[in-house]
Amino acid sequence: MERYFRDIDPPILLPFPEPKRAIDIVNLYRDESRTQRIITARYGLWAAIFVYILFSITDFILIPDVAWAETVTRFAVGIVIFGFLEIQISLKANHKFIDITCAFSLIAGYAAWLHFATQSHQLENLRYYMVFGTIFMMGANLFFGLDLLLSIATSSAVLILFFWTIFHQDIGNTAYNIAFGAFYISCFVFTSYINFRLNRERHHVFLNATEARKQHREAVERGKALLRLSNTDYLTGLENRRAIDQRLRDFWGEWQNSGKDFATLLVDVDFFKNYNDFYGHQAGDHCLVLVANALKEAMLPFGGLIGRYGGEEFIALVQTENADKVEEIGETLRRTVQSLAISHEPRKDGLHVVTVSVGASFTHLQCCEKMERLVTDADRALYSAKANGRNCVRIYDPADPHTGDSNEHIAALLRTAVQKGLVSVVYQPIINLKTGHVDAVETLMRMNLLDGSPVPPSVFIPIAERTGSIHDLGLWTIRQACKDILAPRLSPIVSVNVSPMQLKTKGFAQTVAAILEEYDVKGHQLALEITEGIDMAGQSDIILCLKDLGAMGINIWLDDFGTGFAGLSWLRLFNFGTVKIDRSFLQDCDSQQGRIMLKDIVSLIRNRGHKILVEGIETQDQLLLLQTMRIDQGQGYHLGRPVALPVLQDLLRADKSADIAFLPQDTTPKIVRKAATD
Repeated sequence: MERYFRDIDPPILLPFPEPKRAIDIVNLYRDESRTQRIITARYGLWAAIFVYILFSITDFILIPDVAWAETVTRFAVGIVIFGFLEIQISLKANHKFIDITCAFSLIAGYAAWLHFATQSHQLENLRYYMVFGTIFMMGANLFFGLDLLLSIATSSAVLILFFWTIFHQDIGNTAYNIAFGAFYISCFVFTSYINFRLNRERHHVFLNATEARKQHREAVERGKALLRLSNTDYLTGLENRRAIDQRLRDFWGEWQNSGKDFATLLVDVDFFKNYNDFYGHQAGDHCLVLVANALKEAMLPFGGLIGRYGGEEFIALVQTENADKVEEIGETLRRTVQSLAISHEPRKDGLHVVTVSVGASFTHLQCCEKMERLVTDADRALYSAKANGRNCVRIYDPADPHTGDSNEHIAALLRTAVQKGLVSVVYQPIINLKTGHVDAVETLMRMNLLDGSPVPPSVFIPIAERTGSIHDLGLWTIRQACKDILAPRLSPIVSVNVSPMQLKTKGFAQTVAAILEEYDVKGHQLALEITEGIDMAGQSDIILCLKDLGAMGINIWLDDFGTGFAGLSWLRLFNFGTVKIDRSFLQDCDSQQGRIMLKDIVSLIRNRGHKILVEGIETQDQLLLLQTMRIDQGQGYHLGRPVALPVLQDLLRADKSADIAFLPQDTTPKIVRKAATD
């Protein structure tokens, strides 16, 4: 048995080293083909009975003297077999018994015919009519699809009945017996061989079909698994942005078709960047998992769903009928996260646990032409929640100036801000902490609305980046710095912050070079500050742009070091002229742990050979600490606030005219002559 299966081609489908495995395959073949075999046997036997009875016509032609007896016998045998078969099928008998019934029917039908046929006096006709027996033999081997052994046994019984009849009934002479005997034996051999081949082929087809079904089932399961994976956030196990977008389309369709209102809630973990920086990314991931699980449980009573929308931001969708319910859901989510009491020590707002801010939009409160507007409005409400101290819930209301279209208004103004004079620049000095003189000046952009009210950079800069206006504004800022400071040679270096959007813009380095040439400024006089928060992954275009800028002699400074997620990698990839340590590390120096942290960062940067600049110097004690640590440069309100160009011009002229130092003042920096002890 084992060898039989191994010999079937292709052998790769039959790797069965143990006999038991081969037997299992045979049993599986029989079990899976049971229904088909029963159907085949049933209809096959019906057809055989019909043909068997139809041969009564031949009886009347060849052996008319016994034709009536043959006809009655044929009908009797047919009816009995038909009734017995249908009873078996109604009782759901095993297919083996039905096969045996088919085999027995063939033998019984042939034997019954022989019994009356041999009583005929039409001996000559009977001799030729004996060929009728081969039909039963072929039926056993080819018609019913019986198992090989059962079909051989059946055809053997037919063969034995034939030989018994011709020898005991003295039907023919020796020549007849030899000729018809050889014919019966040949028919037996050929039909048995063909039956063997058919059984083998059927089994072969079964094995290939089984393998194909198995592969199809595995492919379907893999497809389902891949679909689940593509719709699942890898960290939290919630639905990811792709899945949520599809759910949002479903909700949107129901709202448009049947008016089912729904709410979109954006949930953002407060100060999560600080959490990551303080506790580490593994702890940050664990925090997100805890928050995700809590939010998922909190949404269950409302029948909504929640997914991760990116980073530390989650999104919830829920069908509801009124705005009060939306606020209740948002408040439930907020309280749920706060009740987790996950420690968050770096917070400076008096809370020391992880909290979330929630912004929501509701279809009943607004008329949206586009589905994406719901998410945008929820994001505006979330921004309002953050602006109002975080750890709160805000619902978007187009009539509310805090959550209305102010961002869109600013975005529209930014497109013509330069032409309308809505943007300007101020300059903040960068002081050499060893000499007290101005080493460089940082250029900072400011913006006013049409009514003259100021817009914080934290508001208009992200909008400019989102809308693409930052490119023109950034180039305008570089041009102003060259025109105001570098062309008149007021300061040896001017630094300008650049956005990752600018660095990704094709031809940015060439445009900067053209501006420098226009104002006859050397590359080393300009410093471009990039923030550590830029993700390095997949940012080869930014790296190439920085290298092109560096090749022109332009200084590249790393801003806000220690607050992002790729600072060390940036230090490894690029040789920065200056590294600016974020102000938060200096503010933490009130504690011993904070001072140790700052010293470690300074040592790291110093060992890399970069010049060190510390931001946010606001007290004399902080200044003295940095001088003790031999920091190269400092910047902050204690040394000098951002000022307009005329004030800066006076400051820089005074710095060049005498031995002076910067001392803290309440408003603009004041220059006084250094004491003799300095």
